[in-house]
Amino acid sequence: MNDKSVPQAVVFDLGNVLISWDPHPAIAAVVGEAEATRFLAAEDFDFGAWNHELDAGRVFEESERAAVDRLPHWREHILAYRAQFDRSLVGDIADSVAVLRDLHAAGVRLFALTNWSAELFPVARHRFDFLGLFEDIVVSGEERLAKPDPQIFEVLAARTGVPLAASVFIDDKPENVDAARAAGLDALVFVDDGTLRTQLRERGLPV
Repeated sequence: MNDKSVPQAVVFDLGNVLISWDPHPAIAAVVGEAEATRFLAAEDFDFGAWNHELDAGRVFEESERAAVDRLPHWREHILAYRAQFDRSLVGDIADSVAVLRDLHAAGVRLFALTNWSAELFPVARHRFDFLGLFEDIVVSGEERLAKPDPQIFEVLAARTGVPLAASVFIDDKPENVDAARAAGLDALVFVDDGTLRTQLRERGLPV
């Protein structure tokens, strides 16, 4: 670990890198499978954009009220997501969690940078013990900044004390990886195909 080319830290995204996330089961628990599918594909409600606002710090109650006022026919569907949020956390992604545990055992510094509502993140903390392996977790909703906003990488650098260029970042969304690279990080697009361990070994990490 004395080679300067070896990353000093590994920074993980959480959703769909370590934790499988899917809003469909949460919504379906209230309105049924078919209605959840219809809602998530709706042309008049962009769930992804709405959720991104929550990840960036918007308060749930305010956001739900505004959405229901605008689209009352989706009321049950909108309110179902937060009410049944635990169901959206489908489970851990076993291969990735194994890599995380091995990095921790090898003494590699570990951090997380996640787009997640501040109000809902405690659900994940309660469910997934491996979140305790991180020195620090930067939660977008707490910072009121969400990837790919470049400012969130400045927050990451300040919180970790590790230069961005000395960290490797793993995220499942190409736009977040592109933003991380622009900020100076070595960044990988995560695909759940078992290659993460190889990619980290290629960077000299003991995993």
